[in-house]
Amino acid sequence: MGFAATVLTLYPEMFPGPLGTALAGRALADSVWSLETVDIRGFARDKHRSVDDTPAGGGPGMVMRADILAAAIDAANAGASGRPLVYLSPRGAPLTQERLRSWSEGPGLMLVCGRFEGMDERIFRARPGEEVSLGDFVLSGGEPAALALLDGVVRLLPGVMGKTASMEEESFENGLLEYPHYTRPRRFEGEEIPEVLLSGDHAAIAAWRREQAEAITKTRRPDLFGRYEQGKRTGDERD
Repeated sequence: MGFAATVLTLYPEMFPGPLGTALAGRALADSVWSLETVDIRGFARDKHRSVDDTPAGGGPGMVMRADILAAAIDAANAGASGRPLVYLSPRGAPLTQERLRSWSEGPGLMLVCGRFEGMDERIFRARPGEEVSLGDFVLSGGEPAALALLDGVVRLLPGVMGKTASMEEESFENGLLEYPHYTRPRRFEGEEIPEVLLSGDHAAIAAWRREQAEAITKTRRPDLFGRYEQGKRTGDERD
């Protein structure tokens, strides 16, 4: 059985969306992975199919109810044994390439898409899982985050990407942002392709690309570069 994803959402019509096209879509059609949606509203207990209520203590907005979320998770979990439970939330841990890779090596995921002001806090203890965020910003709901997360995982599944070597040099795979790329024409609006890339000297090209990746990372992501430098120092000490 391939990688299996179950998405719990108030908007199942948002899926597969972009995941039904390009690499992810071809892999889905070829059964490299599977996608199922669960409509959380199907577990509402009133004629209005209410899934939320006003926040205890007052305040704006609405909060997703823990009892309804738990019922939806339990129903989905009946056929999802061994799959990690992930809550898409702006207060979650930042999503990383390392995390995507670890999930790609497992049986699949169950993703819960938050909406409104968030979810009743008790659901995280009643149905323990991992809270994950795309970054320091807020979306209208967890669905766009779930689409991005699954796209990141699916492209790492065996057979989805054409060349494994190309993935090994991508941003974040080696602790750095990716080096610059060039292609034809050789001269564009007065700027030439760097001569080293046309030299045929593979060692010189590799060295140039490493230098460029380090420089770009240091400038644009000093936090990432600091971790990269620390990792290099740790490796040197071990040697």
